[in-house]
Amino acid sequence: MTALSVAQWCNSAMDGVADLWRRWTYSDAFTPGLQCDAMSQLEQMARDIGVSPLELQRLARLGPDAADLLMTRMAAMGLDRAEVSEVEPGMLRDMQRACALCSHHRRCTGDMARRPDDESWQSYCPNVATLKALNAMPWQSRREW
Repeated sequence: MTALSVAQWCNSAMDGVADLWRRWTYSDAFTPGLQCDAMSQLEQMARDIGVSPLELQRLARLGPDAADLLMTRMAAMGLDRAEVSEVEPGMLRDMQRACALCSHHRRCTGDMARRPDDESWQSYCPNVATLKALNAMPWQSRREW
């Protein structure tokens, strides 16, 4: 699966979950049977992407741009998103989920704007260990090996 198709799939899944969630929580027309059906669909979607239904609801509320800081950090480190997605698609999805749910977005945004090469982000980023491991790998896009 290419980086583009992974991103398209994630955005499509999030759009579907967000729509399902809105209809389920805000519609007075839903009967208990339909609510049950919507919840089972939500649970199935969550299983399909490897998260809990509660986590999926949180991710849907955050929107498709919630992990953009991860992509910015990867670019600052010289990691190619497409190559990482091709080699480790599951790892990239896990990192996107951790980034989206992180409580340090404001601090990370400020750090990236001021000094992207400053290592202070390593004290709060939930993806620090994975990013360091990825950074140590010989990537084709870097042609450094």
